[in-house]
Amino acid sequence: MTLAAGIDVGTGAVKAVIFRVKDGKEDWLARSTLRIRQRDPMQLAREAFEHTLADAGLAEADLDYIATTGEGEAIPFHTGHFYSMTSHARGARHLNPKTVAILDCGALHGRAMITDERGKVTNYKMTSQCASGSGQFLENIARYLGIAQDEIGNLSLQADDPEEVSSICAVLAETDVINMVSRGITSPNILKGIHLSMASRLARLLKSIGVRNDLIMMTGGLALDEGLCQAMREQLAKMKGVEAEVINHTDSIYAGAIGAALWGAFRSEKLAQSGQMLKAS
Repeated sequence: MTLAAGIDVGTGAVKAVIFRVKDGKEDWLARSTLRIRQRDPMQLAREAFEHTLADAGLAEADLDYIATTGEGEAIPFHTGHFYSMTSHARGARHLNPKTVAILDCGALHGRAMITDERGKVTNYKMTSQCASGSGQFLENIARYLGIAQDEIGNLSLQADDPEEVSSICAVLAETDVINMVSRGITSPNILKGIHLSMASRLARLLKSIGVRNDLIMMTGGLALDEGLCQAMREQLAKMKGVEAEVINHTDSIYAGAIGAALWGAFRSEKLAQSGQMLKAS
């Protein structure tokens, strides 16, 4: 049996999980997420880790491996670090084993990945940091509209005449939104237009890396934005030669942390086997 923790330090939040792996069975013992909000990510990583330990009824010494991903390489108590794409791919396939492509939508960028039958990332592309297709941009727009972040998705689904934001520059896109408000465009139509604009760029990323008739799992901070998920389905449906299915999961935000924990458990088991072989020789 192997006990492993995974800690994913993102731009907007820190996520931590603990898994028990035994005889190929992966059991999720505890999870925790904390929004950064201008606080020290390293301190929050420790707090999230302590919360998961307490929820699992474990002590730090009980763990065989503490894995980090994202911006978590500087965490002083980690055992090893895994690249973010590798972790998100592994986590997405844990949430749904049929997953082939992963769309990680975070606070600063969107990232499309495709995997082979073993779950190895074979191709990927990212949006530029200047692009308006990010969680931070959407949060800024919601704040300007006086809307809570968790209301964005449902309001977007209520749109009846969306108006897309044409600019890929976040600053210019925000100017577009201000003009829309002055013209009396409703919040649902503004939000749906933004979602469609974001989804258009993300759909092109997916097609460019070879996604065709595959299952796409959305991960990251925007994965549970149902308005964005629906916009992705609509934009992919317009693409010739693409009949992909877009899904999310209630635990999509934890995909990076899940993947890190499971890769950590795998590495721990390999190291243990290597030690046994050395002793035998």
